[in-house]
Amino acid sequence: MKEDNEKRKFVKKVKRKIPWIEHMIESYEDALDLNILDREISVRSRNINLCIYCRGGRNLCGKPLCPIILKLRSYLKVRDDIRKEILEGSSPPAVFVGRYGYPNVQVGPLIPPIMGNTEIYDHPERWINMSIEEIIDIRLQLVRGRFPVNVKKIDNSNKNLEATREVALSSKPVDAEVEFTKPPGGRILLDDEIQPMGLSAPISKVIVSSVKANPIIERVYYDYDLKASEALMKLFTNNIPVSSIQRVLSVGALGVGIERKMVPTRWSITAVDSTISRRLRDEIVKRNPLINEYRVYESNLLGNRFIVIMIPEKWQYEFIEVWYPGTAWNRDQNMIAIGGDYEPYWGRTTYAEIGGCYYAARLATTEYLEREGRQAATLIIREAYPEYILPLGVWVVREGVRKAYRGKPLKFDTLEEALNYASNRLKVKSIHWMGESKLLREIFKQKRITDYITRKP
Repeated sequence: MKEDNEKRKFVKKVKRKIPWIEHMIESYEDALDLNILDREISVRSRNINLCIYCRGGRNLCGKPLCPIILKLRSYLKVRDDIRKEILEGSSPPAVFVGRYGYPNVQVGPLIPPIMGNTEIYDHPERWINMSIEEIIDIRLQLVRGRFPVNVKKIDNSNKNLEATREVALSSKPVDAEVEFTKPPGGRILLDDEIQPMGLSAPISKVIVSSVKANPIIERVYYDYDLKASEALMKLFTNNIPVSSIQRVLSVGALGVGIERKMVPTRWSITAVDSTISRRLRDEIVKRNPLINEYRVYESNLLGNRFIVIMIPEKWQYEFIEVWYPGTAWNRDQNMIAIGGDYEPYWGRTTYAEIGGCYYAARLATTEYLEREGRQAATLIIREAYPEYILPLGVWVVREGVRKAYRGKPLKFDTLEEALNYASNRLKVKSIHWMGESKLLREIFKQKRITDYITRKP
């Protein structure tokens, strides 16, 4: 009976009408890999709001810490420093391009009330040894300045836009002075795709100094004949951090000439993960020899456990998420939420329903296989526990899977041995994630030519 309850899912269907980011796609393959037009997604629905009864003191949601109280504490630490109409600080560097109202969106730099080396404030590759509280503390210090921009009709004479682009292209923190039309306020932005950030305010003027451009990024920026996808790969192969590449793409600094347009931050994150991983997969990984054994990798990060099972078969890939009750995206107190997405050897033609985490884990996987010079079918299971109290962005998945690959894998002679080991390392019963896995079904049903050969005694 308990297992039946765990498998039950209450969902409602909602339409997500987000325009396709056609302005940065040149290749048919990229468009197929990220087509999100007119798709339906399943969203877990909940009828009772416990917060009004709990008020942060009774842990009714099952989380060890109240995310609302945690955000409030972080905000109160810097409230007096950021509630000003003029703010001086060093951008990490960081910018934000909104998506609501697209193509008319809000754009601007992210600036803390601190001068000096603030690079870690927007460098998720360096956050894996930090606690959730520490990450929230630094992120909520970033004030989100904003001004309106039509991403399809960019006014290059806009001084605020020019300054914001300079921030995005810089390789080091940028000193800035921002004049707001009113003190920062409003809601603190939390999203499952992007990193959290603090309050926002409309900008009247922004002045930047001490801008130091990365020469590799600068060369790509001034190459108006280089396609966006080629520019992404050039930056990646020159060891530019993925978070920096995403920032450069979002401000419209990549692509062919006048076709360049700004890309909402949320979309640019997934576009970079998807494009780079697809290129690595098709141009390098699929040409590599298979691994020689079954492997299991493992890591833990910020209340998430990642188990990677590699199988000596041609490229297939699947990412499965298991959200425990009380986690960021599963407030239900009685049921585990589970879902995943899969692609066969030839890839997929629709956007992954579980969103950007799918592509973040795929990037970590393809870059690892590219370095090793191997090919494999890969199943990744993510378990999110109540300690993961609020969303921090898809970087958690990318860096969590990267962390797993930095460790030494356990190797097995058979798939059954690898699966048994993985089952013992996961909390959810294997019947649930194995039953969800399309990759395992494909592996188990395959017939090899040797199955039809009669061996002579």
